[in-house]
Parts: sequence; structure tokens; C-alpha cells
Amino acid sequence: MVATVVLVGLLLTATVTDVRQRKVYNWTTYPGVLLALIANGAMTVWGADLESTRNDWLGMVGIGESLGGCAGCGFIMLACYAFFPGGVGGGDVKLLAMIGAFLGPWRGLEVLLWTFVLGACAAIVLLVWRAGALRLLSRMFQWVVCLLRFGVRPCLTEDERAPWKTDVFLSPAALAAVLIVQLPEICWF
Repeated sequence: MVATVVLVGLLLTATVTDVRQRKVYNWTTYPGVLLALIANGAMTVWGADLESTRNDWLGMVGIGESLGGCAGCGFIMLACYAFFPGGVGGGDVKLLAMIGAFLGPWRGLEVLLWTFVLGACAAIVLLVWRAGALRLLSRMFQWVVCLLRFGVRPCLTEDERAPWKTDVFLSPAALAAVLIVQLPEICWF
């Protein structure tokens, strides 16, 4: 639980900077990864029983799980960064690696998937809000007709693409995802 509270605090900081300045700063993610690795490493070195009820209030996963979560979530986000330029930033990669370092590979992956789902839902809501549902459906219909009729996707100029771009911030989605995944652990009743 202590690890989750620290993680939520770091995610709140990242969310504020991401929404205000469109950037997740290294001064949030690097210390978070380091703190998670040191704390989980200390639990492993001291021989703490990570499965005992005494660890429930700490929420530690051990150094192996921490390294695996950091590497696994970081690698998946790095692939997203490489394949979706402009959509996923370097701060997002480090943010999800930090979450993996705190939660381990399995919970980290669960948070990662929830982050993608929540981020996509937020993008769709923003797109419908900005463009309007009828205009969006009309544009999708034109795109499908052009694809079926001519066998090619229509090319849009930058001016035509501008109204369809949304500002999606992964930090708020990641914060919500951590709360969704970790809330059953925090609430014991």
C-alpha cells in the first residue's frame, strides 16, 4: 500500500505537468524508477517474505519482479514510441517503465493495457466532442467508400488532418489505470 501511495503521488505530478506543459519530466520518472528498484531490492536483500501479510502494507514485489516490470513495460512502450511517432512520447515510455518497476511485470502489464484502453476512450470522446458525431461518421463513411471503390486510402493534407488530431495524455489514463488495478489491494473490506 505504501508503494501504491508513492506511485500515485508520482503519477499525479506527471499528470499535472503532462496536461499543463504536454511533457512528462525526467525529474518525475527517473527518481521513481530508482526508488522502486532500491525499495524492492532492499526487501529482497533483507530477505523479507514478499508473500506474507506483513508486506501487504508495503506493497513491495521484490527486485526480480521490479526489474522485469520495468524492462517489460518499458520495452512495450519503446516499441509504441518507435512505431507510432508523435503519438507516444519518451516521457510516456519512462512513465510506464516506472509503473512496471513499482508493480512488477504482471500488474504493470495490466496497468499498461488499462492505460491504452482509457487513453483510447478519452481520444474518442475528445474527437466526438470536437468534430461532432455526424461529421465524424460522415468522414469515416467517405473514407471507407474511397477505400472500397478505388482500393486506396485517401491522402489528407495537414490542413485537413488538423481538426481530427486530439491531444491525448497518457499520464491521466495511467493514473486511472493504477487506481483501477490497485484499488482492490488497498481496500481490504
